[in-house]
Amino acid sequence: MKAPKRKRKRRIVTMRRRKKRHEEHADEAWLLPYSDMLTLLLALFIVMFATSNVDNQKLERMGKEFQAIFSSGTGILDKGGNSSLTLDVQDSNNSMVKDTAANSSQSMIEEAKMNEMKNILENEIQKGGYADKVKVALSDEGLDISMQDVVLFNSGDADVIPAVYPLLNQISSILGKLDNSIKVEGYTDNVPIKNLKFRSNWDLSAIRAINVMNFMVDTGGLSSKNVSIQAYGDEMPKFDNSTEEGRAKNRRVEIIIIRKYANK
Repeated sequence: MKAPKRKRKRRIVTMRRRKKRHEEHADEAWLLPYSDMLTLLLALFIVMFATSNVDNQKLERMGKEFQAIFSSGTGILDKGGNSSLTLDVQDSNNSMVKDTAANSSQSMIEEAKMNEMKNILENEIQKGGYADKVKVALSDEGLDISMQDVVLFNSGDADVIPAVYPLLNQISSILGKLDNSIKVEGYTDNVPIKNLKFRSNWDLSAIRAINVMNFMVDTGGLSSKNVSIQAYGDEMPKFDNSTEEGRAKNRRVEIIIIRKYANK
């Protein structure tokens, strides 16, 4: 009877030992995925930090510190992989910073030139007595010279009147100092027109814009490669067409010097 009791005890001990070993294995299993997750998160943090910070020296120092901390492990932060990642990010950042700085510098230079031209044009317009009919303004698109039709044409006509030749020549001379693209845009009020010369306000606005452009190129010396025309008829009024004053302001030709660089 004693022998079976001893065998039963041995079986119990054996079962307990096996269960203990199984529990130890289960407790350690989480370490590998946890360490991999930390490694991936750290790599993501380095990439995010590098792409948002243009200080390459700080980036390199931080990369070395992280590499030293995890130098005992293997993975994406080993010496070769980390070095390649750092260099790629640095090259990308350097290129982006240089492009941004160059564009910003060119934008500032262009803005200064346009401001200078605006002041010169306003002075010439004031001298010629056109200050109430010709306006100069800077916008996000560029430098806009808006001229009411009474300055340029006789009523219902599209031929440029000789009295405005000197002003158009001065404007052409000033604008010729830039190689920016130039648009000449024609507009009318909403009063319909239909006669032997013009079938509609579209025709009138287009021919007026063409005639101003031709004068500025043929006589004013602007390069034809930089100049184009657009005609809007009565479709884009800036003022109220229900009043005579508003209609007079809507009958206009706009000369726009288009920016090459976005206004910062």
